[in-house]
Amino acid sequence: MRMKAGWRAMETADLDRVMAIAEVVHPDYPEDRAVFAERLALYPDGCAMADADGIGIGYIVLHPGRLGVPPPLDSPLGALPEAPDCLYLHDVALLPAARGLGLGAAALERMDALAARQGFRWLALTSTPGARAFWDAQGFLPQDGGAGLAAKLASYGGGMTYMTRPVKG
Repeated sequence: MRMKAGWRAMETADLDRVMAIAEVVHPDYPEDRAVFAERLALYPDGCAMADADGIGIGYIVLHPGRLGVPPPLDSPLGALPEAPDCLYLHDVALLPAARGLGLGAAALERMDALAARQGFRWLALTSTPGARAFWDAQGFLPQDGGAGLAAKLASYGGGMTYMTRPVKG
């Protein structure tokens, strides 16, 4: 029997589940619960949970950003940037149980729809080495931002790539 899966708005009560999913999906990129709580408080429209049969199996966290200026890993924003020019994908994580349920494609559609509604023309993200092929296939292109960008990416560890793509839709 196929699970019923989909995305819904994230709530504060979901943060413990977000942390449990992050420990499984991103063990090499730990972030404090306060980072996720702050993103949810600052930009709830960009935070969603993937549920399958009522169980949280993934999440996505987006927020307005500035092209070429990704936030360092595990750091609070303090506030959303003035004059943002992109929607930044802070994190997406799907448990292995989510594979084959169409949640990855639905997350991308959600990103594009939100960005278009908010008037953003660009999506941006920092890709881990293991996810790079996926983002390449989605039309994201690596961007070279010089020494300042390289220093921020170094906070994530080696092999990270800052990528952008125009909003579809």
